[in-house]
Amino acid sequence: MKHDLLGLKELSAEQIKNILSEAADMKKIVVGAKEKKIKNLQGKTVVNLFYENSTRTRLSFELAAKYMSANAANISSSGSSVAKGETLTDTAETINAMGTDILVMRHSMSGAPHMLSKLISASVVNAGDGMNEHPTQALLDMLTMIEHKGHIEGLKVAIIGDIYHSRVVRSNIYGLTKLGAEVTVGGPSTLMPMGIEELGVKVFNNIHEAIVDADVVMGLRIQLERQKKGLFPSVREYFRFFGVDDSRLKLAKPDAIVMHPGPVNRGVELSTTVIDGEKSVITQQVTSGVAVRMAVMDMLIHGGF
Repeated sequence: MKHDLLGLKELSAEQIKNILSEAADMKKIVVGAKEKKIKNLQGKTVVNLFYENSTRTRLSFELAAKYMSANAANISSSGSSVAKGETLTDTAETINAMGTDILVMRHSMSGAPHMLSKLISASVVNAGDGMNEHPTQALLDMLTMIEHKGHIEGLKVAIIGDIYHSRVVRSNIYGLTKLGAEVTVGGPSTLMPMGIEELGVKVFNNIHEAIVDADVVMGLRIQLERQKKGLFPSVREYFRFFGVDDSRLKLAKPDAIVMHPGPVNRGVELSTTVIDGEKSVITQQVTSGVAVRMAVMDMLIHGGF
């Protein structure tokens, strides 16, 4: 029986904890080992199939695979047969024929990895699908929180920004609430999906209320292309009302940490002083990302979560 990671919605709290526990062990290899090479995936092949541009996530998966001695290959839609009209089903048949063990997939269509997982024998990892989920990003966020706070249960996590279009926020909500955190979301009403409070979060259009007494403040990237749709007046106006700067950060707890899935638009979601400040753990999130992806791929091959 093959195993996939398609989203955190499908995982139990215990499964999430298992991944985070292994990821903590993997991080010791990423950070502390002189030789970043283990043989857990030796002889296995990992293919990164990205239909959307990505630097951090794709590189993170590629390094994770290589650190575990797997053969890694990258496919981008612009340089593949997809650009010539190949369908997702055709691509699935090709991947199957090549003996791929793990397929890491990013796609603009929600549900694309779920569809592909039914067509191929390789384990599928969702690296972001449309506006649905981005499970490994949420896992690396939680790993970073645990490293700084020691636990997830009881934390207040404030997520600020474009909630509507964010797959990161959905995976974080599923994961954090299952592990006992209190999640608040804040942003313009035009970027807030209807009914999101049904996922167990508190919703604020005033970010001051969302941030008060938070242990973690997470900014979300404003996709500047959304501005053309008139969802907010201007970047400058957005920062004035919803950007996290030093004065707003003071509303959080004194030992609060600041996170962002990246890449950050400086002076839009977060001020430069916040990004580069002592509370920021953004670069540590990147390191956590390699460890989480190592853990996920290792567990998929060796029995699941």
